[in-house]
Amino acid sequence: MKKVRLGIIGLGAQGGAYAGFIAEGKVPNMEIGAICDIDSAKKDLAAEKYPSVPFYEDYIDMMESGNVDAIITCVPHYLHPEMGIQALKRDIHALLEKPAGVYTKQVKELNDFAATKPELTFGIMFNQRANELYQKVKEIIDNDEIGSIRRTNWIITTWWRPQGYYDQSAWRATWEGEGGGVLVNQAPHQLDLMQWIAGMPKKVYSNVKYGYQRNIAVEDEVTAMFDYGNGATGVFITATHDIMGTDRFEIHGDKGKIIVDDSKKVTIKRLKRPEAEMSASMDMQDVMKIFMGGGADDIYDEEVLEFKDEWGVQHTSVLKNFADNVLDGTPLLAPGSDGIHGVALANAIHLSSWLGKEVELPVDENLYFAELSKKIEEEKSLLIQK
Repeated sequence: MKKVRLGIIGLGAQGGAYAGFIAEGKVPNMEIGAICDIDSAKKDLAAEKYPSVPFYEDYIDMMESGNVDAIITCVPHYLHPEMGIQALKRDIHALLEKPAGVYTKQVKELNDFAATKPELTFGIMFNQRANELYQKVKEIIDNDEIGSIRRTNWIITTWWRPQGYYDQSAWRATWEGEGGGVLVNQAPHQLDLMQWIAGMPKKVYSNVKYGYQRNIAVEDEVTAMFDYGNGATGVFITATHDIMGTDRFEIHGDKGKIIVDDSKKVTIKRLKRPEAEMSASMDMQDVMKIFMGGGADDIYDEEVLEFKDEWGVQHTSVLKNFADNVLDGTPLLAPGSDGIHGVALANAIHLSSWLGKEVELPVDENLYFAELSKKIEEEKSLLIQK
């Protein structure tokens, strides 16, 4: 095998983008093996753009056609685990779009089954892990350059979506169709990056607004606090109604600080001595010098790095890396089993807000599913009343 034949399930915006990348030769070790979509109108679109590519309306038929070595799931979130399992059952490699699923119980079933097929490649489209900026941030943390983490803080409100965005499809921004709002649609990359870089918290407490500024049933604003169990804390804020949104990620350690602005610029401040050592050895005269603006150069060194990845580069990097793993065993940037962590965080944030209290991780899977089911039934009853 010289190229991996990818079966694209769902020729919407994301599936169409992947098909375009591959057709344009941006993923040299991959070709489009087949396209699948239940919308018959997509068949004409596929025939026009990719006339030599087989088209299927049933993804099982596509998997059993012999035309694909791997699949990618560009479909509603609930279907990701099911399709992943069906592919792996047929010895077909699986690349899932984020999130890995809606609730950890279904993602765990996927992970457990994937573990029985170690010879197959199982990945997830966490394209931000291919972002050189976040790779650099993780490297700094892993190398202990800013010491033990004391606090993380990420405000990511650059997800502005008008009401028309939600009105374009009946399944969008519903508990039954998507399984949530900003946490499962726009912000899974940031949830993954937070745990990839800083680790998983032990407890979560949240304040979540449902249909706060948009006519939707699911969340459009989130404030969550993380407790890492060792004294360190984190805050995560996201929303879809801030037209002048902010993207700022700060990581404070006992030997320095990292500030990420707009996912483009990283400022690293490395203390020349750990903060605890400074606290134990400095008198108030030394402190006054700092307060008056002097002596900063004696305290820390500052490095500023800027990154300019174009949109799509990170997606194609994940596609190429996935194919490399299939072809020659190159380690995956984003193993599929990692997808459960971001789902666990989203579940914990939802559950904390529904119960009105702090919850521990891992959350009670059965309790979460029961509470989610209640939301779906409430949603259905409101539709019937309308």
